[in-house]
Amino acid sequence: MTDDAPLIGLTSYAENARWAVWEGKAAVVGWVYVDAIHRAGGRCILIPPAMHGIERILDGIDGLCLAGGSDVEPRRYGEDRHPATERSQQERDEAELALVQGALGRNMPMLGICRGIQVMNVARGGTLIQHLPDTPAGENHREVVGVFSDHPVDIATGSRLEEILGRIAPVKSHHHQATDQVGEGLVPVAWAEDGTIEALEDPSKRFALGVQWHPEEGDDLALFSTLVEEARTFRAAQNGTG
Repeated sequence: MTDDAPLIGLTSYAENARWAVWEGKAAVVGWVYVDAIHRAGGRCILIPPAMHGIERILDGIDGLCLAGGSDVEPRRYGEDRHPATERSQQERDEAELALVQGALGRNMPMLGICRGIQVMNVARGGTLIQHLPDTPAGENHREVVGVFSDHPVDIATGSRLEEILGRIAPVKSHHHQATDQVGEGLVPVAWAEDGTIEALEDPSKRFALGVQWHPEEGDDLALFSTLVEEARTFRAAQNGTG
């Protein structure tokens, strides 16, 4: 990583945690996300789950990465809560929806991961399947809680995602929700064998891509490298040097 590495804002969540001799509520995110961004040539900036300062945060970063985490509150997309829908973090939902809207308005490069693709979809008026085991997909995407499920995805010909990963890609999943109705401006570009939508992109934007799987857990940095390079180009354009 160099001193001029693009700054990638990474969302986080508020959870009870332990560090040194202390224990309490903390803004946390898995180090695998940070490490993937750094190995791809970016510099990670942690974004706590809070509403204030959203515009200033967006003004200070070159790209946005939405990390995985808890389920989005169903009322955000006009539905009642399913019994299996997990605890939502209201402030995180609100902040990330605002970040997505702000990033899209700036045409800022954005990568959504697992929960991240769901936030992107809800921000554009889409809805979610609240519990995949109620559908033909069953438990295929989270067979054991705490263990990633391996499966391939089929990627749409001509999509930006195909440019990056090719027509078929092996992925690591751990989710019980997925895209249902697709939000405005988004296009499905990858599917699991059971038909579950695995990726969405907005072809009208510089780079706005959400994936339902966890690329940070694999060895292929292609998605993160693309985010970083697009962020570098975005920064140059903002500075009038590109």
